[in-house]
Amino acid sequence: MVGSCWRPSAVDDGSSRGGEASGRVDGLLWYKDFGQHAWGEFSMAAIQANSVIEDQSQVESGPLCTTKAGPLGTFVGVYDGHGGPEASRYVNENLFCNLKRIAAEHRCMSENVIKKAYLATEESFLSVVKKQWQSKPQIASAGTCCLVGIICDGLLYTANVGDSRVVLGKLERATKEVMAIQLSAEHNASVESVREELKSLHPHDSKIVVLRHRVWRVKGLIQVSRSIGDAYLKNAEFNREPLPLKYRLPEPFPNPILIPEPEVSVIKLRPEDQFLIFASDGLWEHLSNQEAVDIVNDYPRKGIARKLIEAALQEAAKKREVRYADLRKIERGVRRHFHDDITVVVVFLNQSLLKNGSSPRNSHFSLKPDF
Repeated sequence: MVGSCWRPSAVDDGSSRGGEASGRVDGLLWYKDFGQHAWGEFSMAAIQANSVIEDQSQVESGPLCTTKAGPLGTFVGVYDGHGGPEASRYVNENLFCNLKRIAAEHRCMSENVIKKAYLATEESFLSVVKKQWQSKPQIASAGTCCLVGIICDGLLYTANVGDSRVVLGKLERATKEVMAIQLSAEHNASVESVREELKSLHPHDSKIVVLRHRVWRVKGLIQVSRSIGDAYLKNAEFNREPLPLKYRLPEPFPNPILIPEPEVSVIKLRPEDQFLIFASDGLWEHLSNQEAVDIVNDYPRKGIARKLIEAALQEAAKKREVRYADLRKIERGVRRHFHDDITVVVVFLNQSLLKNGSSPRNSHFSLKPDF
């Protein structure tokens, strides 16, 4: 399943100061408290709740295409898997490589390049599913949300399928407050506009969205309306044995129910843009956008991603009426009853570097959590 661009889980030339180059593990927690990327500093952390972690993520700093003359920048990816880890792992090993290849072909970074990278990754993963699903039918129900941020030439590109989220911390000059600005749209059936989009795409299907146990789900099965993977809801050829019965739909479907195309936006970064918080929905279930931004603004940069996870777990413990210290003792698998896998990447923006258009030397690295 690993593509030709495989690399070790962390490659660092020594530029990322503040701890082990590849991060550290403390029980179910992986963290990289502090490092330098092409346009500033960052902090990264992830905690496992599932028996097998389904969240994957990466930070890449340096060349954004396969040619020497191509753009330099920072790439952040957060991939929140579901139905197993296969899709999120595949995206973690292949999406960035596809992006670099396509950017080299187009000789630039653009919204179109990013969309093509998503679709190329989707296509190649579905090819893997087709080859393996007869002997490993569960892989047809494996999918992943996919949130990407790219900082390049003073611009921030964001792309998303699913319900992970990126939030900007923006300084309001008049009040000196740092305000939360959500930059990504979420594709979750709990959002009315998403339900309306699904109904418009499937006008003859009265059960395209179903409310079960007070939760809206696509076809009564899944909350997200866009993803990479989930072959069983993309192609009717997988809607049969040996796919487990619980995933099979009673009727064939002529068109894909879920789509892989991301919503992509691009903004010019400005001096008041302080930092970005990329996180899987496990964080946002427990913290509001402004609560997360306030934590990042009020505490030291070193270890701030870990601090955000701690704050989310504190809230999860309160909701289940258990002590935080006791929650931390709960083993993977059972822990999923209290919170989801959570991934957080906080990216600080160095405005002087962005203004000058020159990233610091020795900021080329690849970092992925290694549980």
